[in-house]
Amino acid sequence: MKSAKEFKVIECKGTPYEIGRQWGEGCRENILKSLEMRLSMMNLYRASKEDVIANAIKFFPKVNDFDPYLIEILKGQADGVGISFEEVFTLRCISELTFYYFKIVNFCTSFAATGKATQGGKTLLGQTIDWFPETPIDLIKIHHSDGFVQLILSLGNFVEYTFNSAGYGMCINATIGQKYSFNIPLGCYLPKVMRQKNINSAMELLKQVANGLVYYHLADSKGKLLGIESSSNSFEIIFPERDMLLHSNHYLTERFKEGDTASEFTPDSYYRLERIRSLSNKHFGNINLETAKEILADHDNYPNSICHHVDKTKQYPSETISSFIMIPEEGTIYITFGNPCEYEYIPYKI
Repeated sequence: MKSAKEFKVIECKGTPYEIGRQWGEGCRENILKSLEMRLSMMNLYRASKEDVIANAIKFFPKVNDFDPYLIEILKGQADGVGISFEEVFTLRCISELTFYYFKIVNFCTSFAATGKATQGGKTLLGQTIDWFPETPIDLIKIHHSDGFVQLILSLGNFVEYTFNSAGYGMCINATIGQKYSFNIPLGCYLPKVMRQKNINSAMELLKQVANGLVYYHLADSKGKLLGIESSSNSFEIIFPERDMLLHSNHYLTERFKEGDTASEFTPDSYYRLERIRSLSNKHFGNINLETAKEILADHDNYPNSICHHVDKTKQYPSETISSFIMIPEEGTIYITFGNPCEYEYIPYKI
């Protein structure tokens, strides 16, 4: 029988600084744990805490120019947790730093479906979140002063999977190309992207800042689906096929394939994409919440399956530490506390 473990929702409101302070106070233990885990991993490569922070702070000028609102949130977080701003900022850069030191990032499988693909034409999007075991994850609900509301599934305080009151949500998959550009870290540009008031504005911003480390797709309550792959200086919009967007950890854009490193770092990506495509086609026209749950809990090619489990043959194994399904028309996100084969999807309302 699956566990029905729920996330404690951390409610935040007020000025950006006040939002950050409440966030930091509510997630203090997990933020400290995440920071310790990441710095300990970097230390395996003889990268001292001072060295890691120094590399992270190199990003600060561009981030400060891009989103001063986020900087105020991070200042509040630092005070709420009781650590330095530099440490909190370093966590926001951890995806880039992990790639810099280890040449690896997170691995996930995602989908979005609408129209003819789904039951009643309803829009759904979701994914597995695959990362290093025991990485903490929190659920934050932010009430911005302009009335905008966000539900944020925060992975270690460095990646945000966000659903908002504008009626759209986002999925994220690593795509590691050789032409990756260290510009603004994804943990620092995603918050502004997901504060945009509609899916089109969010995608326009992604065109400016996506830099080759990850793939995104967005879906909204009106049935609009858009994906984007990128390299260091270029991007490609991915449009749905048969009212579906499906992705894992390798490039689909032909001109990006030459520099794709998925065969080296995430070779199971190719199988996971074919598997989720096969399952989605099987349920085509009838995809709903229950079939989405079934697809994301699939164990074909275990342990390197859609529902990912630890592969002890790998030096840095990952596993599915959470999974979510967003239904924009309902204003609801369903989230598991761990592998979807072991934990129930619990609903949370925007």
